[in-house]
Amino acid sequence: MKPSNTQSYIPALKYHALTRYYDQVVSLTTREATFKSALVNQTAPLARHHLLDIGCGTGTLTRMFAEREPSLTITGLDADPGALEIARNRLTSANQCVSLQQGFAQDMPFESATFDMAVSSLFFHHLNRRQKLEVLHEIRRVLKPGGQLHIADWGKPSSLVQRGLFLLVQCLDGFETTRDSVEDLLPVLLEEAGFLDIARGVCIPTALGTIRLFQAKES
Repeated sequence: MKPSNTQSYIPALKYHALTRYYDQVVSLTTREATFKSALVNQTAPLARHHLLDIGCGTGTLTRMFAEREPSLTITGLDADPGALEIARNRLTSANQCVSLQQGFAQDMPFESATFDMAVSSLFFHHLNRRQKLEVLHEIRRVLKPGGQLHIADWGKPSSLVQRGLFLLVQCLDGFETTRDSVEDLLPVLLEEAGFLDIARGVCIPTALGTIRLFQAKES
């Protein structure tokens, strides 16, 4: 699915020229291996599931799932063709059934009730509140009844120091979209979108703020 005239996206590091450096920046500043491993562990068991990685970017989380569970069928979705090209190169050695699609999370190119599980890593803080709700409703549409959603993203800072550090993220990604993270509104939006069994996972302090894990279930 190619971007439409009414939809646009901002690259993960704001500028297209910086996409090639995204993996290095995330690895150095977010304790990436720690929080993504925690997210993978939170989703167990995974056998024979069809999993959707929303905002898959350069495919680091997608690859972790592919390596963890050989029986998974995995679909990665992202709007950025540059990031997807990096992901394709990263996933060439994956033996699992992995596919990558270009498209917008607000209007996913999938049939309803397609996936057993959806995951997202450092994606929601790029969206304003209206867009967050649109994406959550789309996730509910493409999940099978009882399907699970697992999210790792910037959340309420765990200390004043973490709050100060997170200002760097806000300056880069925008205060409008990241305000919901500071105010801990993602669980509220999950409930508003109709998800059930909303729960918090681990909290991981990093060099740029606090990453929090969440999970919820489609009714």
